[in-house]
Amino acid sequence: VQLQASGGGAVQAGGSLRLSCSGSRRIYSNNALAWFRQSPGKEREFVAAVNWRGSTTSYTDAVKGRFTISREHGADTMYLQMNSLKPEDTAVYYCAADRRPIYSGNLQSWGQGTQVTVSS
Repeated sequence: VQLQASGGGAVQAGGSLRLSCSGSRRIYSNNALAWFRQSPGKEREFVAAVNWRGSTTSYTDAVKGRFTISREHGADTMYLQMNSLKPEDTAVYYCAADRRPIYSGNLQSWGQGTQVTVSS
């Protein structure tokens, strides 16, 4: 497994979780990274992305102001800090590596998902 997501769990609405994604340095060094999520009965959707240096980020509108994606250039771990969680954030969260240094949506690797459950 080249990428491994962890940190999911069950929280109440308004709570926080921090997800981590670890992988081989070969993947992390020069590639943008991203988080996706998938809820039952729905397609997998983009959540957030960060470029290879950790200097540029992007988010889907549903999580702006609540989630923060981060990474340290040269490190082998990416994070997704999730605050003010809502029941609609419930999903399996996946990390992925892009083929390019800046996020393009052309993904080359996926990690195993981690379940996030938010109760009202």
